[in-house]
Amino acid sequence: MRILALDSSGLTASVAVVEDEQILFEYTMNYKKTHSQTLLPMLDEAVRMTGLSLDTVDAIAVAGGPGSFTGLRIGSATAKGLGLALDKPLIHVPTADAMAYRMFGFHGLICPIMDARRSQVYTGIYEFDEQFKVVRDQMAEDIFALAELLNQFGKRVVFLGDGVPVYRENIKETMKVPYVFAPPHMCRQSAAAVGALGLIYAKRGFTEHARDHKPDYLRMSQAEREKLEREKGQQHDRP
Repeated sequence: MRILALDSSGLTASVAVVEDEQILFEYTMNYKKTHSQTLLPMLDEAVRMTGLSLDTVDAIAVAGGPGSFTGLRIGSATAKGLGLALDKPLIHVPTADAMAYRMFGFHGLICPIMDARRSQVYTGIYEFDEQFKVVRDQMAEDIFALAELLNQFGKRVVFLGDGVPVYRENIKETMKVPYVFAPPHMCRQSAAAVGALGLIYAKRGFTEHARDHKPDYLRMSQAEREKLEREKGQQHDRP
C-alpha cells in the first residue's frame, strides 16, 4: 500500500511517500516560510524526485490536528483537493498520535506538547506496551495540570514538540517523576510518521472520503473567541 502523507499542523511543513515498510521520500522544512509557500512545491518535488505519479497512491494521510489553525486549514485543503481530484480516500491521523509514534520503543509515557498559548498545550499521552497505545486522547490542557496528571502515573516521561522550549522551565518546576526531552531530530512533526501510522489506520479501515474530512482544532480560534465575547457583550448591553 502506498500512502502520500502531509503534515502542516505546526511550525514544520512535511511531505512523505510511504510504501508498506519503507519511506520512499520525505521532505521536511522549518525555516522562515509559510506552509502556503512550501507545501505544494514540496509535493511537486516528491513527484519529481521519485518519478511516481500521484495516481499511484492508494490513500492520502494528513495530520488532522490539533495544531496551528492556519496550518491545519492549508493541510486539510490540500489533502481534500488531492483526494477529490484523484478519487482517493483520506486517512485522518491525529497530530499528537503521529508525533508520539516517532518515539517508537520508548519505555515510559510519551507526551507531545504543542504550544496553544495562554499556558495551554495541545497534547496526548501514549506508550508502547508491545503495541502503540493511546493512554489519553488528544486534548487542550493547562501545562501545570498536565504535569500533575503525568506525575500521577508514576512513570518516566519523554516530552517532544514545539511546546518544549516554551514550557521547559514550567515542566522542570512541576514534574516529580523522571523525564527527558526528545532530541531535535525526533522533536517535531514528520509526514513520514503520519504516513507510517496512516498505513496502520488504513488497514483497520479508518479512512474517509475527502469531502468529509475536517481538522480537529480542539478549541476555538482567537477570532472565534473574540466574536463570541463581543456577542456576549452585546447581549448584556441590551435593555
